[in-house]
Amino acid sequence: MNTNKLILRLGLGAILSLALVFFLFPVLWMFLTSFKTQDQIFASPPVLIPPQDQWNLVNYLGALNESGGLQAVRDSLIVAAATALVSVGVGALAAYSLARYRTGGQQFAFWILSTRMFPPVASAIPLFLIFRELKLLDTYWALILANTIFNLPFAIWLLKGFIEELPYELEESALIDGASTFGAFWRVTLPLIRPGIVTALLFTFVFTWNEFMFALLMTRRNVRPLTVMIQSLAGGHEILWAQIAAAGVIAIIPGILLVIFLQRHIVRGLTMGALKN
Repeated sequence: MNTNKLILRLGLGAILSLALVFFLFPVLWMFLTSFKTQDQIFASPPVLIPPQDQWNLVNYLGALNESGGLQAVRDSLIVAAATALVSVGVGALAAYSLARYRTGGQQFAFWILSTRMFPPVASAIPLFLIFRELKLLDTYWALILANTIFNLPFAIWLLKGFIEELPYELEESALIDGASTFGAFWRVTLPLIRPGIVTALLFTFVFTWNEFMFALLMTRRNVRPLTVMIQSLAGGHEILWAQIAAAGVIAIIPGILLVIFLQRHIVRGLTMGALKN
């Protein structure tokens, strides 16, 4: 390796390291804050690392038990998982119809994509009024339906691209062997686009897990997602910074675990179709 290439690699490594530190420092600060006391949080000069004997789970237990974090985690998991499954399940069927049968033509496909461009805040009040008439407010269904409306176009267009990359001859062979159209879709198409399905599930899950506006507007007491619960820790007379940090750490754990366990499928899903023969 010549000197110029070595210098270039060292320079790129230094830039990437600085970028990594810049983006991960807030997460590290939140993690350290979750073990601090209120006095340490407001200390001057700031306390970066709390004393070793104070590294306990008091703030985590307070966020989960006293502040209703356990219910919030449960509600967020139910809403995010159900939204991801419904969005990808319906999206796979719609994507197959668009990719193989050109349902509605290119204009219909573009109309589906255009709904993704629609700002969610513009539909918040109409959806609130509809769900109020249907008596769905403060239920899982309200959040699942609202989030599915805006995640479904993403799932359709992502999976549509994967299906279009597959040779139709594979499904045609299954049809010749006696399979039905749905059988060919279920037994041939879905297994081959598994990376795309996993990628769509992950993104729709994360989008719903982090959603705040619908969660705040359409829930009261029965359903209380994690994003709303964290916001409630900032009161008018006191802000529980340590519990907020602990809840924030809990909130990022599912996304990290999903990426770790599904990394192989995600990489294949994001790169599939990038190269053509």
